[in-house]
Amino acid sequence: MLTVGGLVRCRVLQPRARDVLSRWASPVLPLTCTTESSVRPASGSGGASAAGGWYGSLSDSAPVHLCENFLVSAHQVTGLPWWLSIAMATASIRTCITLPLAAYQLIIIAKVEALQSEISELAKRLRFEVSLRGREQGWTDKQSRVQFQKNLRRLVSQLYVRDNCHPFKASLLVWVQLPLWVGLSLALRNLSLDRPGRGSCTALHGELAAGGALWFPDLTVPDSTWVLPVCLGLTNLLILEVFSLQRVGASRFQRLVLNGFRGFSVLMIPIAASVPSSMALYWFCSSLVGFGHNLLLRSPTVRRTVGLPAPQSKTPYRDLLSAFISKYWR
Repeated sequence: MLTVGGLVRCRVLQPRARDVLSRWASPVLPLTCTTESSVRPASGSGGASAAGGWYGSLSDSAPVHLCENFLVSAHQVTGLPWWLSIAMATASIRTCITLPLAAYQLIIIAKVEALQSEISELAKRLRFEVSLRGREQGWTDKQSRVQFQKNLRRLVSQLYVRDNCHPFKASLLVWVQLPLWVGLSLALRNLSLDRPGRGSCTALHGELAAGGALWFPDLTVPDSTWVLPVCLGLTNLLILEVFSLQRVGASRFQRLVLNGFRGFSVLMIPIAASVPSSMALYWFCSSLVGFGHNLLLRSPTVRRTVGLPAPQSKTPYRDLLSAFISKYWR
């Protein structure tokens, strides 16, 4: 439930790009249609109007249209069916953008964890010095605590600057991945809209309507079988369980947060069943690729390559499987 370079602020492809793409497929279709039309429902009983206000503005924003252009270009350049084009575009974005950020996040976390012993020693010495100074100055217990916390924060910040590992840098992945996820989701929603009277948009809608496979032949309607939504929920739960196996002796707050994410993963199942299959397919592929990246970054060879500390075990995958089996099958 997830990657990114600089975004070029444009609504349509440049003329040179069109000339190149025309050799592979039909000309790139301009994506300037508004989102005021309706989504094609599974029952065929008439669409629901697109939400106005901030949601309509977000759906019609330049970054979302850029994501639309990227998806259309990827489809036309590769010549793949829409369902496979969405899967390949998702894998490429997550591999080229979020995988390096995930590795960088692990590097920052490893540096912060390596500082914990030094921070503990500094805290002990600082507490002793503050207690001595407090007796000399006649500080109350509250004043001593304030001085201790103030100076400890200053010392910890100096350590973070020294090792270039401020914890905020570990959140860079979230700040990049979340907007990408929202942008691509809204882009697929816009492409799945039925826009009567607009030739280019209607043509795209027709391609998506015939661009599915297996049990989801129409990517513009929800998956009536619920296979994609259920696969999405199970994949997200699997990611969470693998993550929980890494944490031994988690605090009560960490367990509450983990249970909250579990509940959200279950909630995503009916949500994915109510959106076009193109969106549910993207969400599932994104989670599946993210799970693969999670496993990849456990490899001792990969960790050495990106400068991460070597794992304690030389067989991380076997240990993970053993821990999973012992937790859920014994």
